[in-house]
Amino acid sequence: MIRKVSLLFAGALIGASAMSLVYGAPNPAGSDSSADTYKQLALFGDVFERVRAQYVTKPNDKSLIENAINGMLASLDPHSSYMDAEQARDMRVQTKGEFGGLGIEVTMENNYVKVITPIDDTPAAKAGVMAGDFITAIDGKDVNGMTLQDAVDKMRGPVHTPIKLTIVRKGVDKPLNITVVRDIIKVKAVKSRVDGDIGYIKITSFTERTSDELHDAITQIKKKVPEDKLKGYVLDLRLNPGGLLDQAVDVCDTFLDHGEIVSTRGRDPKDVTRFDAHPGDMIDGKPLIVLINGGSASASEITAGALQDQRRATVVGTQSFGKGSVQTIIPLPEDNGALRLTTALYYTPSGRSIQGKGITPDIDIDEPLPADLKGKEMVRGESDLRGHIKGANETSKGSGSLAYVPPDPKDDVQLKYAEDLLNGVKTNPAFPPNPDKAVLNQ
Repeated sequence: MIRKVSLLFAGALIGASAMSLVYGAPNPAGSDSSADTYKQLALFGDVFERVRAQYVTKPNDKSLIENAINGMLASLDPHSSYMDAEQARDMRVQTKGEFGGLGIEVTMENNYVKVITPIDDTPAAKAGVMAGDFITAIDGKDVNGMTLQDAVDKMRGPVHTPIKLTIVRKGVDKPLNITVVRDIIKVKAVKSRVDGDIGYIKITSFTERTSDELHDAITQIKKKVPEDKLKGYVLDLRLNPGGLLDQAVDVCDTFLDHGEIVSTRGRDPKDVTRFDAHPGDMIDGKPLIVLINGGSASASEITAGALQDQRRATVVGTQSFGKGSVQTIIPLPEDNGALRLTTALYYTPSGRSIQGKGITPDIDIDEPLPADLKGKEMVRGESDLRGHIKGANETSKGSGSLAYVPPDPKDDVQLKYAEDLLNGVKTNPAFPPNPDKAVLNQ
């Protein structure tokens, strides 16, 4: 199966991040410090100096230290890590939702970059790049031998700078040289359409722009379908890897007019933060169905869990990924990158931790896998990750499910089931949910 990556979003699993900007470092002194700790630090210094002095080739000091830091953080859990200055900048780009680029979605095929589609009104589209084009060279450098991410990184760059693409196009005898001038590309985190009398909204990631784009999508759907004919909404969170915690809260608040959305709890039992909904349901109480699968993680699980616990939506699909931890981005001084550190777990309104377990749908509907994915080993969820934090509700079954969404909506079994519920073609006791049976954390 062809895997695609978007130049609008690199596809990294950001996770639910509080994005707290914490400068400096915490003071290690205190009750947990001891003479043994400082002996171990002295041991590290001794090993470091011996490697520098005696290794067969002269090592790179910076690389040694960064790898040591990464080893320390990797021993904690799969989501804590060190980011160098460039990686930290990439993280900020992804969460901001815009960057300097071309505006094309691409994949790698036959060792070359294939254009899936140019995005409307972007530099690539204006320059004449077409779907199906193969990019064989970037600024004269052969793409053959590059990874897809290498090619993506080369095509990104400062706004208003030119880049020359060598393109092979079906039906054209000679390669084309097309110069594209980079511009600000805004990530499209929300896509929407009207299917009959149903509003369909897909959230692909939780960036700084997500809640604003969601409000715009709902407004456009209301303009297209009269209030008395609009049967409800489908909120598609499948294959959504997560993103910013505050955006997940805002998305939930769009559909809720009261009650708790999520709480986060740190190491200290007193370190509890609760987020509540404000009055006003933007879809005016219309029926809502949320689609999830094994690719729904973190911020998307916060959203599904809150709407499920508050009995505001019926969740349809398969078990979600099970990432119930919150990462804080801690910038390091002097442009030395940043730490991405797990600082809390989050809990749904009923007090559920989904860490290592995931969200169980109200209605379990499997999506048939294509032949090329059947029988393949795939990570199903958080509980499959080595060194993950074991969740309070984790079971031997673990979390997650195989994550696949058909590219053609006509083949989408889960979406069809959701639309049949809204259209009254199918019935299920879980739809519509009864708000009087909401299980709240008092």
